[in-house]
Amino acid sequence: MSCNLPVGVFDSGVGGLTVVKEIMHQLPKEEIVYFGDTARVPYGSKSKETVTAYSRQIIKFLQTKKVKAIVIACNTASAFALETVAKEIDVPIIGVVKPGAKTASETTRNGRIGIIGTEGTIRSGLYKEFLHEMDPALLVFGRACPLFVPLVEEGWIHDSVTKEVASRYLAELQEKDIDTLVLGCTHYPLLRDIIHEVAGDKVTLVNPAYETAKTLYDLLSSKDLLAQEEAKPDHKFYVSDGAEKFCIFANSILPCDIAQTKDVNIITFD
Repeated sequence: MSCNLPVGVFDSGVGGLTVVKEIMHQLPKEEIVYFGDTARVPYGSKSKETVTAYSRQIIKFLQTKKVKAIVIACNTASAFALETVAKEIDVPIIGVVKPGAKTASETTRNGRIGIIGTEGTIRSGLYKEFLHEMDPALLVFGRACPLFVPLVEEGWIHDSVTKEVASRYLAELQEKDIDTLVLGCTHYPLLRDIIHEVAGDKVTLVNPAYETAKTLYDLLSSKDLLAQEEAKPDHKFYVSDGAEKFCIFANSILPCDIAQTKDVNIITFD
């Protein structure tokens, strides 16, 4: 497999752009093919079977782009689909859950960790499972925050309504005396300022997107697949609906301008 091939990244919507941003920062020579399933966002309230089926469709699409590795930049899909789809393809594939859990276990001082995520991610218990593998003594408290994704998708990132929602969601975790909070959905780093304001300075926020980019570097390096120094990446972005709106949002987040985003009928890749 050529080291000059692109890396495929996918998410249920715009949240995966937080992972793309970190990859662009840490691996600036890597070319990215991104797919956001904006027509079917959010994934968090859907069943494991549905999310796995969606993930298969997207992976088939990414494979038509000859990607050398795939990053599931979605906590719900990482929790529900990664283990299954990894057995079905011959392309290296990673998710965002394990890197985030590892950092949380290394960050906590009092052994009390909060996880916020979609209903699916929290219900899966995967963060707690990984954390207890690392340290069985850790106390892990999960809280589903289903309104965060639509608020981000709507662009209400610095809105008073979003702050009120965050205050309600985080109240029970604050009662547990957590000192570490995992942003267990790739949409959530876009609400980092509000979450930090509500959680307070005593709580360290863990962004799995940063750790996932580091994991991707290690993966590509171990397989001799890192892009060459002279590489000039030409990133490509695709969505299942609303390409123009996505493109505007992407350009407000990413360090480079995205000239175009294309719509794809992802169902044809069933």
